Amino acid sequence: MKVKTSVTLSTELISSIDDLIGQGQNRSVFLEAAAWEHITRLRRKQRNLNDLQIINQHADELNEEAVDALSFQIEL
Repeated sequence: MKVKTSVTLSTELISSIDDLIGQGQNRSVFLEAAAWEHITRLRRKQRNLNDLQIINQHADELNEEAVDALSFQIEL
């Protein structure tokens, strides 16, 4: 479902959009695609930050496991 809304944008931004999509093209389609892309990036960034936090919480344990695993290697 689409909802009509009003957004105020700078003339520079409108001009840049028009340069990219060409005259007569649909700005709404362009802006919706750009918004979804930005939302996707923000969600990915948040997931990555959450994952990093989990890794950091377990860093000491993970490092100990890595050192233990490396101790089983033999010299070649």
